[in-house]
Amino acid sequence: MSVWTRQSRVVRRLISRVREEIRDRWHRFEALWRRSMQLRVVVSTLALSLAVVFVLGMVLQWQITSQLVTAKENAAIAQAEYSQPILERELTAVDPNADNVAEQLQAALNRLTTTSSGQSTTETVAGAFEPVLVDGHAPGDRRLQPAAGPIEDVPQDLRQFVERGQLTTKITTVQSENGPVTMLAVGTPVSTATRPLQVYLLFPLTAEQRTLAVVQQTLLLGGAVLLVLLGAITNLVTRQVVRPVRQAAQIAEELAEGDLDKRMRVIGEDDVARLAESFNEMADSLKQQITQLEEFGQLQRRFTSDVSHELRTPLTTVRMAADVLHASRGQFPPGLSRSTELLVDELDRFELLLADLLEISRLDAGVADLAAEPLDLTEIVDRSVESLRAIAYTSGVELRVIAPADGTELIIVADARRVERIMRNLVANAIDHAEGGPVEIRFGGSEQAVAVTVRDYGVGLRSGEAELVFTRFWRADPSRNRRTGGTGLGLSISLEDARLHGGTLDAWGEPGEGSCFRLTLPRQPGEAFDSSPLPLPGTRRIAAPEALLAAGVDPPQDGESGEPELRDQGPARLFEETWEDK
Repeated sequence: MSVWTRQSRVVRRLISRVREEIRDRWHRFEALWRRSMQLRVVVSTLALSLAVVFVLGMVLQWQITSQLVTAKENAAIAQAEYSQPILERELTAVDPNADNVAEQLQAALNRLTTTSSGQSTTETVAGAFEPVLVDGHAPGDRRLQPAAGPIEDVPQDLRQFVERGQLTTKITTVQSENGPVTMLAVGTPVSTATRPLQVYLLFPLTAEQRTLAVVQQTLLLGGAVLLVLLGAITNLVTRQVVRPVRQAAQIAEELAEGDLDKRMRVIGEDDVARLAESFNEMADSLKQQITQLEEFGQLQRRFTSDVSHELRTPLTTVRMAADVLHASRGQFPPGLSRSTELLVDELDRFELLLADLLEISRLDAGVADLAAEPLDLTEIVDRSVESLRAIAYTSGVELRVIAPADGTELIIVADARRVERIMRNLVANAIDHAEGGPVEIRFGGSEQAVAVTVRDYGVGLRSGEAELVFTRFWRADPSRNRRTGGTGLGLSISLEDARLHGGTLDAWGEPGEGSCFRLTLPRQPGEAFDSSPLPLPGTRRIAAPEALLAAGVDPPQDGESGEPELRDQGPARLFEETWEDK
């Protein structure tokens, strides 16, 4: 029994491997079928050609068979008509009622099939034949009627027609020593002194069958050769069309990778050549436009950098004069004193804008670097929040810093100045759009990365605006009164700072539900991480297994998807879809 079990297991493994191999080959063929237009055209052409060759072969075979059978029937009928008067002369003295009528019939057949010189007459135009002579009107059993020749090979339905005085033909199959033989039987009545007899000529169709076999082989061989030639021709023609397309696709990929000097070869003056010329003209135009855009971008960055640097000197002078005026504002009239305060506030905003422009120019030039050092993310966030708490108090916004409940360590290696700038920008942006509601700052960490989310419950973001918030100088509502004096560059600079660390900065928002920004940084700059430790409000997070059990839910098992199934419709909340503090 154990031997049988082992053999069964081996057989099952072998069958499983064969199935996997067949499935793998089928998947590879499907992939190749989807990718290769040349393969689809060749296979489709061969399939249609096979159908055409099959139909043409059937028509030719039917036509040839009909011609052969018709010619054989005409020759057989001519032979029967030629033999009828000869037999009638031989049967004039035959008495069908005599006792030796069978010997007389055989003698008549012998005189029909032989000449006075002994040469056979059965090798006629219709070919060799076997004559049969029978008295079908003799009384008694049909099997005992007087006959000469192989009467058992004559079909009964053919005998009935001939006995009624009709010349009839029929194709039949008879058994011989070498197996079944197909024959053409021709029957006609012959007259005697008393009553008519019936003569049948059996013509073997062996020669015609051999001819048909040769025709079938010729058609099969010709069809196979034709299919091969059609496949080769289709492959050649398709390759001439597909090759330029593949070349264009390859060159387009190289152009997309930045190699703007790649061009297609132009051969001839046909449609493909015109396609290559048009493609090359398009590539030249794209290269020219990209070059112009690069030059314009360089000029723009240089202009921004130069203007920013040039503005620092007069700004410093104006700042010094403004500070002097601001320090002496108590000696001025109320209107002049207020103007001095407004001047200082606008200079602060001007300095912030100038600092942002300088930072943007450094980022565009690729000269920004990281002063990475170990730091505690919690301390950085606390310092950023404290610097904005006065503004939040003035705006009536409550800042809530929620530390991780599990005590996850949030020590990372990063640039403290850039991380603090990111947090200041995110918190200031949340204060501007909180509409008096609270702003929550949460932390999260994993072995690979740490994350901070800044959530407000204000106006939120409309559909599609989550991708635009990091665009330079973009604002969701330009008419809003911004309390923090933003420049429109804070979020774009924050995104670049996050990318310098190898991290991400994501945004989510819904109208009337507020918005949320999530900063994710790796533990070490540039290290890869699988996912962010904190989800955005738009994503689902499954509750802990013990919470699922308490809610009447089966937790997912190993290898199952993370979506549990309800055992009942209880009031328990299965997924945390909001950011409320539990």
